[in-house]
Amino acid sequence: MAFLRLDEQKIKKAKTLAFEIAEQVTEHLENDTTVTVERAVCRLFGIDGVDEHGVPLPNVVVEHLHTSGVLSRGASYWLAQGALSTGLSPNKLAQAVAQGDIDLLSLETNDPFACQLWSKEHGKEALLKLRERRNERDTLIERYGERPSPLLYAIVATGNIFEDIVQAKAAARQGADVVAVIRTTGQSLLDYVPYGATTEGFGGTTATQENFRLMRGALDETGQEVGRYIRLCNYCSGLSMPEIAVMGAMERLDVMLNDALYGILFRDINMRRTLVDQHFSRMINGASGIIINTGEDNYLTTSDAFCEAHTVLASQMINEQFALFAGMREEQMGLGHAFEMDPVMENSFIYELAQAQMARQIFPNAPLKYMPPTKHITGNIFKAQVQDTLFNVATVLSDQRFLLLGMMTEAIHTPHMADRYQAIDNALYVRRAMRDLGGEIEFRQGGLMEQRADRVLTDALTLLETIRRDGLFQSLEKGLFADIKRRPEGGKGLSGVIRKDERYDNPFIQLFMEEQEKIKGGTC
Repeated sequence: MAFLRLDEQKIKKAKTLAFEIAEQVTEHLENDTTVTVERAVCRLFGIDGVDEHGVPLPNVVVEHLHTSGVLSRGASYWLAQGALSTGLSPNKLAQAVAQGDIDLLSLETNDPFACQLWSKEHGKEALLKLRERRNERDTLIERYGERPSPLLYAIVATGNIFEDIVQAKAAARQGADVVAVIRTTGQSLLDYVPYGATTEGFGGTTATQENFRLMRGALDETGQEVGRYIRLCNYCSGLSMPEIAVMGAMERLDVMLNDALYGILFRDINMRRTLVDQHFSRMINGASGIIINTGEDNYLTTSDAFCEAHTVLASQMINEQFALFAGMREEQMGLGHAFEMDPVMENSFIYELAQAQMARQIFPNAPLKYMPPTKHITGNIFKAQVQDTLFNVATVLSDQRFLLLGMMTEAIHTPHMADRYQAIDNALYVRRAMRDLGGEIEFRQGGLMEQRADRVLTDALTLLETIRRDGLFQSLEKGLFADIKRRPEGGKGLSGVIRKDERYDNPFIQLFMEEQEKIKGGTC
């Protein structure tokens, strides 16, 4: 692959600043938990199902503790007290709480140390289940062999999981390597996870554990038919981020969109709430071998892609550090960027390629996800096809790992199956025709691409210095990303942030970090 001559000292300094920014935030929030984190703990301990009113049992338990003012000790502490006092499983305890037969506070009769032992023992059982699902994935990939980059990433978004399955299987047969089930509009703002298979959704399909299970089974069936492993992607962003991460891990999803900055900027979720949620959800994803996708590409839908490219790079660096603090491996960090410059601009392709190549070199181990043009796609399907083709060329030349398929009908309607086939055929043609071109060319020293990359890197460094000085919360308040301003104490979900007390227990924090260290060391 051809390389740009980048200033390594600037990269090193920028990453150091990003580390310090992430460290500030992590230390500031380390004594906080959230209702969503505690619901995720409940799910890890096996609590599932709904009460007679359709309320998820994890919500029932956590709301019971939260309204009683004792959630600061953690759901794990109270489930341990209940299990040791009654001999009931966590799910049976949850059912009893929902029926009004048990008040967990009345069962606080056991030594806290005994509760910790119970939590750790049962936490290991939960971890073993996630490890089994991770090993299933590894076995299947080894059986079929890994596909070359870029992996073709197709979207289904009918609203009906059963229709999604029909379209997902068709996309896999046509050549898609990854199927992403777009989540129904507004689910990121639900402070609970719906239950069961769903057949109605607007702009996407509800993310539920049953929907995950159904789609995973369908893709495994098609994978066996076509002789390759088909990855499944969904969303664990939003107010229920850690819970959906647990569900994805249990049902062997492979990729999950996971980005607190996206939630803050584009969904107005409270900073403290979503950054705490993100940290725990990335621990779950990390231990489960799931690749995360971040949302920097969205910045370029609200701000100019040429002028604000440095904000994407700065955010990528911050997101990388947040992932490292959660114990994730670089190979799981699907950092985002996008092909969104105005096609009217002279040399726009050169600048786009410079951006993609720069990201590839700065994050050499990350499975980068490159997004197709959408902002400047019009009803002219012929021009859109050319734009998507140029995007595919840049993706292949810069060795991106995930290529989200561009649709020539993007600005007209929700793509039909034939539109997706055309997009896959386009990407396969470019991938095949230009397979080794990157190794046959060189970038001119001091040329337009190197000048552009250096400018973006320099501006990102300046931005990171500002964020380091002012703090991430204040920087977001000033609108330094995506031209969107958010207040530190504003946004949705702040009431769900709880300060931990001295008895707080969550065994999964240590268990997930230990698991990830074993994976890195090749002992797990």
